[in-house]
Amino acid sequence: MADFKLSKEEEKKIIEAIRSAEGQTSGEIRVHIQKTLALPVYEEAAKVFLKLGMNKTDLRNGVLLFIVPTKKQFAILGDSGINQLVPEHFWADCKDSIHNHFSKGQFSEGICDTLDKIGEKLAHFFPVSKDDVNELSDEITYSE
Repeated sequence: MADFKLSKEEEKKIIEAIRSAEGQTSGEIRVHIQKTLALPVYEEAAKVFLKLGMNKTDLRNGVLLFIVPTKKQFAILGDSGINQLVPEHFWADCKDSIHNHFSKGQFSEGICDTLDKIGEKLAHFFPVSKDDVNELSDEITYSE
């Protein structure tokens, strides 16, 4: 994953996967790709989670997929609203799935597959409502 770079086509595919997943739920999903780590991956992801305002959704149902390709690390963080509802093993299952794809060099496929799984779970617990508003951007964010 050290030479990992998303093409414009892959970015578009991931954004479409985010929009598709969010089309079934009031939940919010973000993907963030970071070049380096100053802290352990989970702590760094938690900082980005707050920086992106993911803790400010009405139902506290935001999920961040945080990826650090140069370190071959990633984290999946859910806010309190979704964390109290998903089965204990859910996030570990998502991590296993994305890891399996990444180990085969299937980066965008792994991200999209994981977004689908997260979207299904969010839709189960937080179905979309008629007055649903997209509270957070669907764009992929990047940082050093």
